[in-house]
Amino acid sequence: MPDDEYMKQRGLDWSAAYRTLARLAASTEAALQSDPEQEQAVLDERARQLSRVATPTAAPGHLLELILFHVDEQDYALETRFVREVLRTSEQRVLLPGAPPQLRGVTLLHGEVLAVVELAPLFGRPAPTQHGPVLVLGPHRAELGLRVDHVREVLSLTRDSFLPPPAALSGQDRTLVSGITREGIIVLEGEALLGDGRLFFDLSEERVT
Repeated sequence: MPDDEYMKQRGLDWSAAYRTLARLAASTEAALQSDPEQEQAVLDERARQLSRVATPTAAPGHLLELILFHVDEQDYALETRFVREVLRTSEQRVLLPGAPPQLRGVTLLHGEVLAVVELAPLFGRPAPTQHGPVLVLGPHRAELGLRVDHVREVLSLTRDSFLPPPAALSGQDRTLVSGITREGIIVLEGEALLGDGRLFFDLSEERVT
């Protein structure tokens, strides 16, 4: 995990990022206050997320419900139990020039700061520069935002239909992959992804003041 000195050398200005997020939060709150219907829609969405029950881990022969998405010319899939919601807009995303390649920026989600990360650097490829939707990940609460190029569909597959992870993957990268489908879709291991320290950063205001 990058330390403060590393961030300073890379020119990452956390204070500026938090000022921008504060302005976004203020404008969002003002918009909600002037639109009761939108405020109710936000409350309904929060209630839906809080009432969501995590799906038990599937046995090898049982169907897994997967969300299929595309990043950097590669199709990936992740169990839907790890995806809380999809953010389609980038209006409230703050880019962080000088940040490590896997840290794309930060965004506000229901009043909380959420890191938005890139998948490609974990597999040794440059991070794409285009914008795209964000998968909000976390089995019980929002822990991480994963920027993707496109969200394609939800599909069901059995774990024992997967081929082994590509031989080119090794070490920590290999633990992120459950397997690969015959169509070439890389199926990510949700628990390993959410446990990868390369994707988590201290976003507390105390660290940047």
